[in-house]
Amino acid sequence: MAFTPLHDRVLVRRVEGEEKTAGGLIIPDTAKEKPSEGEVVAVGEGARKDSGELIAMSVKAGDRILFGKWSGTEITVDGEEMLIMKEGDILGTLS
Repeated sequence: MAFTPLHDRVLVRRVEGEEKTAGGLIIPDTAKEKPSEGEVVAVGEGARKDSGELIAMSVKAGDRILFGKWSGTEITVDGEEMLIMKEGDILGTLS
């Protein structure tokens, strides 16, 4: 991949949601919401304090995360749709 985020930005690949409900009904593509779960593909070096000191990132490539419904900007990298967002838009990590 030839894309590296800058500063405190994160490149995220969305993880597709469930195809069926708990009751077994199949959800058509037109009724699905975009998932708010993803996998971190790449991270920037981190933000900087006013003094110039680097603030390390809390997430790393490979982490599974949750983010807000309207978080990030959709981009296409190597023909694949991804999101780029600030680290502050990430709500938490999944283990």
